[in-house]
Amino acid sequence: MNEVRRLIERIELGGTHAADELVPIVYEQLRRLAHSQLAKESPGQSLQTVDLVHEAYLRLVGSDQDWHGKGHFLAAAAEAMRRILVERARRKSRIKYGGRYARVELSDAAARSQASPEEVIAVSELLDALEKQHPQEAQIVKLHYFAGLSISEAGRALGLPRSTAHRHWTFARAWLHEAMREQDGETPTT
Repeated sequence: MNEVRRLIERIELGGTHAADELVPIVYEQLRRLAHSQLAKESPGQSLQTVDLVHEAYLRLVGSDQDWHGKGHFLAAAAEAMRRILVERARRKSRIKYGGRYARVELSDAAARSQASPEEVIAVSELLDALEKQHPQEAQIVKLHYFAGLSISEAGRALGLPRSTAHRHWTFARAWLHEAMREQDGETPTT
């Protein structure tokens, strides 16, 4: 049994010091995941890397999930971060929070390609559909698109060979592309 799993079990049993031991082991990787996620967000993002890490960590440690190692924990962290960012994107798109107004940046940062809140929501909703049919492919997308891992890193986190991870990514990308075309009312190509 690896150290992360052991510490999580201790936390679940009420071990007060286990959380203090777990944080240093996974914090740097969680911070990297959060940083890569926030780099994709539109300029003017008020959520900081440390806030996303802490929110995801609280959701993970507070859940009654059985962890099967560090890779499983990091995959769950990517999923928690995805959900947090989707919740924020949905909130931002509401009229109450200025959803009908477009933000205009006056710097070069606006020229960079970044995912809009609508794109984040669309990908997340399609990802839920993909996960029902092809769960491993969906995990690769979550780790790559939402957590910022390379395809090889995502494969390693899931315990997949590099070639399998790339094959899953190729399939998932094509599946998502077709699903988006269908949503936009375009006729799928055969």
